[in-house]
Amino acid sequence: MQKILSLCLLSLCFVVSLFAQRTQIEFEEYDLDNGLHVILHQDNSTPVVAVSVLYHVGSKNENPDRTGFAHFFEHLLFEGSKNIGRGEYTKYVENAGGTLNANTSWDRTFYFEILPSNQLELGLWLESERMLHAVVDDKGIETQREVVKEERRQRVDNQPYGSVLEETMKRAFKEHPYKWPIIGSMDHLEAAVEQDYVDFYKTFYVPNNATLSIAGDIDMADAKKWVAEYFGQIPKGTGVIPRPSIVEPPLTGEIRDTVYDNIQLPAVIHTYRIPKQGTEDFYAVSLLGQLLSQGNSSRLYRTMVDEQQKAVFVGTFPLSMEDPGANIAFGIANIGTPLEDLEAAIDMEMEKVRSEVITDREYDKLRNQLENDFASTAASISRISENLANYHTYFGDANLINTELDRYLAVTKEDIMRVAQKYFVPENRVTLYYLPKPNKS
Repeated sequence: MQKILSLCLLSLCFVVSLFAQRTQIEFEEYDLDNGLHVILHQDNSTPVVAVSVLYHVGSKNENPDRTGFAHFFEHLLFEGSKNIGRGEYTKYVENAGGTLNANTSWDRTFYFEILPSNQLELGLWLESERMLHAVVDDKGIETQREVVKEERRQRVDNQPYGSVLEETMKRAFKEHPYKWPIIGSMDHLEAAVEQDYVDFYKTFYVPNNATLSIAGDIDMADAKKWVAEYFGQIPKGTGVIPRPSIVEPPLTGEIRDTVYDNIQLPAVIHTYRIPKQGTEDFYAVSLLGQLLSQGNSSRLYRTMVDEQQKAVFVGTFPLSMEDPGANIAFGIANIGTPLEDLEAAIDMEMEKVRSEVITDREYDKLRNQLENDFASTAASISRISENLANYHTYFGDANLINTELDRYLAVTKEDIMRVAQKYFVPENRVTLYYLPKPNKS
């Protein structure tokens, strides 16, 4: 969960440029007989390759009585396989001069290696072992239970404001699986037996629920040969892959609550319900987030931090989610600033975007930022590999890597004001006051 928050915050950095040169990402894609979708992008400019596998399973696909499994498997599947000793997975990659990692969201689980290009075959072997021969047994399960418990202690329980997503989402969603945290319930993980974990692996870690994306310094013929060799014989999954069809009912009014946390400075959190990623309104909501909080010259930062000095940090960002999701807006109060005053000031800025069309200068700045952000992504093979997999999985169109910018640029100033009026209103939000825990005498 915290990975997702960190990525969202990092994406809000400020850049300035005028219509950067677009780069067309060429790629080839096809399906194996077992249903694995394969995407290949060749870029021989540097001797590096990114190998990634996206499994279309996130926390929203879990049994409500066994939450946390998607995230748990992100850890468990580094334990080893039939042909890889326990704890040896990382050593293979590091000894080859590469790096590796994984992450879990509400909608997916994503694994990747970045390797010298002459180690492509190694990366494919490692990922095929994860898909076919992973060891799912009590020893590994118990080891990773302790790892996940410690992660929760460090990133949620003992991290200032670490529970923000958990506390907001469980109030913003009452029916949809987005209501429970990605890290899940420790009680659910403890109660699960080995067969529960084996069943989850056999259900979701199958080729017809995965996208293999390779980008970088590859020979296309060799890459196809190795993909067929390492993945072609993996059996297709035969079970039904659970996809939630729950439609969360609209909020009928503002929800307000107070959370006491291990913090020094109080904060106000506004969570607005917004449409799913890929919709016209989502693109407009994204630009609204940029307008308000991307960089030190953004509206919220300039007003709340620089001019009024009511906050030490302020921001707003939409969560990209496969189903209708949420936008988190927040402010951490400066010393001596009552939360009521900070909230009123933030609401005033929100009222401005609801009632006034943004200026031409702001609009041009947003478009320039978009051009630069997309140009930066096009220069990173790891981002290319990931985005190709994302676009195919969520939209069935990997070529969005070349065309999605046009969808953002099609957003008008009036669209930004319209979505502010539609979604960023008090009756469509959860408001939390985060306060320091009282001192125990």
